[in-house]
Amino acid sequence: MKNLGNLMKQAQQMQSKMAEMQATMAEMEVTGSSGAGMLQVTLNGKYELKKVKIDPSLVDPNDVEVLEDLLLAAFNDAKTKAETAMADEMAKLTGGLNLPAGFKLPF
Repeated sequence: MKNLGNLMKQAQQMQSKMAEMQATMAEMEVTGSSGAGMLQVTLNGKYELKKVKIDPSLVDPNDVEVLEDLLLAAFNDAKTKAETAMADEMAKLTGGLNLPAGFKLPF
């Protein structure tokens, strides 16, 4: 029974640390770019778009598809960076505990 009590205490501590990490990660911002940095997007840890920066030379009304493709690429770059940062933080939190493949934080 003593082991069960310790296990419950550890679970509560982990839950508390997870809540703290989620709050921290929600405030984190990452920037993704494309077109050699001419188009940049910034996301927070909840994958919410916070900022878009477009070099004026990219704006060509006759070639909107290029701008759309660059925007999509920059968003995906930022999302990948955010996911990597969250995975790194999760690894620190769990101390190398092997979690199921595909496990993601609920946001």
